[in-house]
Amino acid sequence: MTTTSTEAPIRVRIAPSPTGDPHVGTAYIGLINFIYARQRGGTFVLRIEDTDRTRFVPTSEQMIFDTLRWLGLNWDEGPDVGGPHGPYRQSERTEIYRQHADFLLANGTAYRCFCTAEELDAARKQQIAAKLPPRYPGTCRHLPAEQIEADLAANKPFVIRMSVPTDGATTFRDELRGDITFEHSTIDDQVLMKSDGFPTYHLANVVDDHLMQITDVIRAEEWISSTPKHVLLYKAFGWQLPRFWHMPLLRNIDKSKISKRKNPVSLIYYRQAGFLPEALINFLGLMGGGMPSPTPIEIVNGAKETEIFSLAEMIQRFEVPNIRLGGPVFDLTKLRWLNSEYIRALGPDAFYTALRSTILSDNYLREIAPLIQQRIETLGQFGDLTGFFFRDDILPTQEVFLPKKRTLEETLDFTAEQLTVLEATDWTHEAMEPALKKLGEEKGWSVKENFMLLRAIITGSTMSPPLLESLVVFGKARSLDRVRRFLDTQKKLANARK
Repeated sequence: MTTTSTEAPIRVRIAPSPTGDPHVGTAYIGLINFIYARQRGGTFVLRIEDTDRTRFVPTSEQMIFDTLRWLGLNWDEGPDVGGPHGPYRQSERTEIYRQHADFLLANGTAYRCFCTAEELDAARKQQIAAKLPPRYPGTCRHLPAEQIEADLAANKPFVIRMSVPTDGATTFRDELRGDITFEHSTIDDQVLMKSDGFPTYHLANVVDDHLMQITDVIRAEEWISSTPKHVLLYKAFGWQLPRFWHMPLLRNIDKSKISKRKNPVSLIYYRQAGFLPEALINFLGLMGGGMPSPTPIEIVNGAKETEIFSLAEMIQRFEVPNIRLGGPVFDLTKLRWLNSEYIRALGPDAFYTALRSTILSDNYLREIAPLIQQRIETLGQFGDLTGFFFRDDILPTQEVFLPKKRTLEETLDFTAEQLTVLEATDWTHEAMEPALKKLGEEKGWSVKENFMLLRAIITGSTMSPPLLESLVVFGKARSLDRVRRFLDTQKKLANARK
């Protein structure tokens, strides 16, 4: 197996998808790539993987730019700064992918698949009934040329699939784990080009990494199972392999993969909630495990002090051999402690500036003011109606949130349904109101019960400025986190009462 020459200039990348709020995992992997490049005088590339048009969110790309820059992870090449290997948005590279897919068709390492969704679903059900792993059965793998021509002439939709060898295995080296082998019998004939003309992640990823001269692919370990497909594609094109590094996944306290159900995963949340970027970067650096262990002297003086370091210190001291493969725990309690240390270290002017840039910003106050202007008699009453906008913890009592004639269990079940609906809804009054009303109709909850419950969870009171307008101002990330924390707290209280 060939690898990139050690003399090649180091080039790494992160490639987030603009499908919603930027994920904390993007910052975690971005930090490791950033450090790796800066330590070696290399290039850090930002690529936007926006070929999944069904999940594309127009505002997400700018949020990615803003939050990564907020954290200090500035890129050398990317959609907004340019570079010699652009364009850096995959949606602007579709012709490049078509040309490469045609190359694979010509050399026999890919084929057109004309199977319909119904045919694929029927085959999947048969495999499941037979207790076989569901995978593409190879129906179109050996279609005669005349059949292919007839289907093309009839404008029959098709995808392009990778032709995985039927026997043998693929071995690649993971720089953190050593050699990893996958039997070809476990690898599906992956779709490379969809019927809409857009590539899947696998083709676009390999083509872009090669054309952008990426020397080291540093990504999360969830992509290990995809790597043999990528290695096969590199071989099909006759290209040299990059080095592969698969970082351990961030974990919840219970060791499950970090998820929005158990932790805030939106970088927008951490920024709006008043976490300092230096603290969050410090915390994510601890997650990677690449920092040296404290010396005996440091432990005597207090091990926690050795956990506080700047991005510049990470670049100076981070070492690959120190990376721990066990899933690092994303412990919000520890992050809050770190953030408190950074806050206490600020001078008075810097602290005031930090407040003014987040929860006391002019924009935030301007959005809140119209919501209460018609509801107060003196300016001194401003805090009476708006306190929930500035508080971190809201814990309404059952007397406040529990509707009459509803049990606690069914109320919490309905709250979970509200959370699911809100997660999938655009954060506007026009989108939230019908979505919540529809949920209420389906579950037999009146509009009053429905909205009063949500009002109590968000504000801690049955009296507040207009609910949906308040949600818009408070923001989706913080609102959803407040609902999740309410559910988590109530479940803990219920368990304690048992």
